[in-house]
Amino acid sequence: MFKFFIQRQWMHWSILGTFIILFSTWYQVQIDVAINEWFGGFYDNLQKALAEPGSLSAAEFYGSLASFGWLAAKFIVIMVATKYFVSHWIFRWRTSMVEYYHDKFKYARGLEGASQRIQEDTIKFARIMEDLGVGLMDSIMTLIAFIPILIGLSAAVTHLPILGEVSNSLMWVALATALGGTMLLAAVGIKLPGIEYDIQKREAGYRKVLVHAEDDPKAGQPKTLAELFDWVRNIHFKSYMHYAYFNLARYSYFQGMVLVPYLALGPTILAGTITLGALQQTIRAFGRVESSLQYVVKSWAVVVELISVWKRLREFELCIAKGEKA
Repeated sequence: MFKFFIQRQWMHWSILGTFIILFSTWYQVQIDVAINEWFGGFYDNLQKALAEPGSLSAAEFYGSLASFGWLAAKFIVIMVATKYFVSHWIFRWRTSMVEYYHDKFKYARGLEGASQRIQEDTIKFARIMEDLGVGLMDSIMTLIAFIPILIGLSAAVTHLPILGEVSNSLMWVALATALGGTMLLAAVGIKLPGIEYDIQKREAGYRKVLVHAEDDPKAGQPKTLAELFDWVRNIHFKSYMHYAYFNLARYSYFQGMVLVPYLALGPTILAGTITLGALQQTIRAFGRVESSLQYVVKSWAVVVELISVWKRLREFELCIAKGEKA
């Protein structure tokens, strides 16, 4: 699966491509930091204009909006260009996997669903890695950029509810709630990767019989197909039950997290020691840090699918290795 990064013919894509993706992701985060600063100044100006009519000129107001438009335009262009490049980069990764599997297919053709591993699982693996990989890099760089900002903004937050004075308070609140939620949902959804793996195996067995039935009518006897489909239905119904309580926990957590920054800032807001611009900037920075720390939680459904695909491809590669030794 990861020979893409060590095969000589793919070095220019794997190494140079990774650097380009890292740089463009870093640049997007820098624009996001600039946008966060813009929000602080813009809302402070709004507060001033509403409190003192005429204190903000039309040129200043529309100029501020134009500066945001320029930042947003740069962000959109870089984001679209990055996604375009990543799609090509990921397909090269898939190509390196497929070429290896083509060459070794004779050693694993007896494995159930072998053709599915090459055609379907490789494209799933590529697409999941595209989403998760870039998202992970973005989350890490966002943390690097916004943690110092959030720590600086925490200086204005003198007290936390119940706890009182806490140094770097907002950073600790974001860390505690994000890691707590990650651990909670990981525990609640611990059975999901295995269930997803079983779903793919049973679907592969059902599909294999249907394909054979196209050439051999005996393979597609109604009783055989009905039994296989019952097998498929049972595992799907099992997954629905497990996803139901997992989604209940996940959505409850996310809805509750909407209130966390306001609860943490409650004493500061009530004391009137923070401006509207600083409040908006703080909440936005808190959201960026918290969202990055919650990366695994928000991507858990995709992580489950990745684990399932990885297990199937790993099984395929072990079968190839066993066949080569035979």
